[in-house]
Amino acid sequence: MKKKVLAALLAGTMVISLAGCSGSGAETKGTDAGTTAAEETKAETSAATTEAANETETAGETAGDTQAASGEESKITIWAWDESFNIVAANQAKDIYQKSHPDAEVEVVTMAQDDIVAQLNTSLSAGTYDGLPDIVLIEDYKIQGYLTSYPDEFADLTDVANPEDFAAYKTGVNQMDGKMLGIPFDSGVAATFYRTDLIEQAGYTKEDMQNLTWDKYIEIGKAVKEKCGVDMCTIDPSDIGQIRMMMQSAGTWYTDAEGKVDFKDNKGLKDAIGVYKKLVEAGITKQTADWDQFVGSFNNGEVASVVTGCWIAPSIQKAEDQSGKWAVAPFPKMDANAESVNASSIGGAGWYVLKNVGNEQAAKDFLKETFASNVDLMNQLAADITLVSTLDAAGTAENYSKGSDFFGGQEIFKDFSKWTQEVPSVNYGLHTYALEDIMTEALQAIVSGGDIDTTLSDYQTQAEAAVAQ
Repeated sequence: MKKKVLAALLAGTMVISLAGCSGSGAETKGTDAGTTAAEETKAETSAATTEAANETETAGETAGDTQAASGEESKITIWAWDESFNIVAANQAKDIYQKSHPDAEVEVVTMAQDDIVAQLNTSLSAGTYDGLPDIVLIEDYKIQGYLTSYPDEFADLTDVANPEDFAAYKTGVNQMDGKMLGIPFDSGVAATFYRTDLIEQAGYTKEDMQNLTWDKYIEIGKAVKEKCGVDMCTIDPSDIGQIRMMMQSAGTWYTDAEGKVDFKDNKGLKDAIGVYKKLVEAGITKQTADWDQFVGSFNNGEVASVVTGCWIAPSIQKAEDQSGKWAVAPFPKMDANAESVNASSIGGAGWYVLKNVGNEQAAKDFLKETFASNVDLMNQLAADITLVSTLDAAGTAENYSKGSDFFGGQEIFKDFSKWTQEVPSVNYGLHTYALEDIMTEALQAIVSGGDIDTTLSDYQTQAEAAVAQ
């Protein structure tokens, strides 16, 4: 019964939030609090379709088992989403692995994140493994739900990698009972991307953007608006990833250290809401409603900065006519919160091994030689997909020390790597997206004039009911 209930909680899906002061409507939101009958039917249908489509693959896996018994290497299957990022990374890891293991068969399968979630839940809740991958990519905000729901389904990777080799905020999400159950992958370290020409025109310098606070950021934004006629950043009322980043900069989340809903007594959350209100009231934000509007705002020169994850860099660089006019500074800290630092994160995922599929050892060996340790791989991925790795040693890679012409010669990867080490660790809990949906309503009520303490108290009650099991 517990597995079925928690599987329902996990069935809600959402692409990594692409927010920040940058805003974004690119999220595909579901619900962490349960699924409708239609969603359950969809999941069952998806699982059935996959089973039929993979009859040949299953036969191949049987043959692989026979090979393993005779001492040959077994086939390793990897599931991930995003052809331009995660899949590229998985295929490059495959190429590296097969150079030292020429007889190894590795298959990288592209799937929508929604479909991965649905099929994992359907199969793991039923205890059936035909058609499942050996290695799967899972989003950081979701992994605690899986590890809690299916504690006996994920391989112990303690002998594959040392958690001390990775950024602390990443390893905290994939450890349980002293075991390392996932290999951290990409960093979603937050940063302040800004137009140096507009900042200077407003009377400020690059030095003013260092050790930045949100009050200082707003001050500069007002000057930019007055002297340049340009907004400082975008904001999307339906996407509050910026609240998420501000909270994490202070070491807090929507839940407390034990995973319980924490709205009404959460200083980090209250301070983040305070900053959000100041941004809105300062009149320095451009409202957007979707991803295209968001990207268009900075590509078209309509905003002077973008405060979000490092993964936004390729989108900024699409505006080739702005080359040399951008720089990157650390994430702003909250003035009213002594715990807040100039570092945060948004998004990211890790690699996990399903131990009951049948190729646990081969899958662990693959990760050990690739994502768990290979600096050459991280170096190449920095160039090919602008990956900012959470592997500490990646900071010494050649491409991390190369200056970017677009960003005025700045060694942005070296800076991203440094800031990644400074991101506070928080407990993401089981219900990040369900709680964020509720908090979105609460935030708009507060911005519209609602008392913050009363509103958060009311919405805490609502949130507790929504995630009750």
